[in-house]
Amino acid sequence: MMKTLLFRSFVGICFGALVMVLTCFGVIAFGGSLDSGIFVKNAIGCILCGWFFSTATLFFENEKWSLLSQTILHFLTVSILYFLLSFFVGWIPFSLKGLAIGIGIFIPFYMIIWTIFYLYFRFQMKILNDGLDKRRN
Repeated sequence: MMKTLLFRSFVGICFGALVMVLTCFGVIAFGGSLDSGIFVKNAIGCILCGWFFSTATLFFENEKWSLLSQTILHFLTVSILYFLLSFFVGWIPFSLKGLAIGIGIFIPFYMIIWTIFYLYFRFQMKILNDGLDKRRN
């Protein structure tokens, strides 16, 4: 479990850093400038966001829990951490309207990404089961 946690931490941190670098390229490409303080704050935010989104997937490793329980725990964990981080970094304005807009964007994206991963792993399971059936026959 610790090896998996460390690997997912590394991947998440790298992905968060990649998102930040690509965002900076986009800002610069469209004529924007980067203040060093804002850059550092956003870089740390992206890295932390990548880290907790990647490590929170460990909930789905616990086979004792139902998929519904795993999804609820994952959703609560990432949404609470994401909104706290977003308010601190300034990605979402700290207001009721900002929170409502943030939730209105976050939930559909979460549902789309969750569905894509669900369908992907379901397809992988079908391939594995078909392979086992062929070996038995």
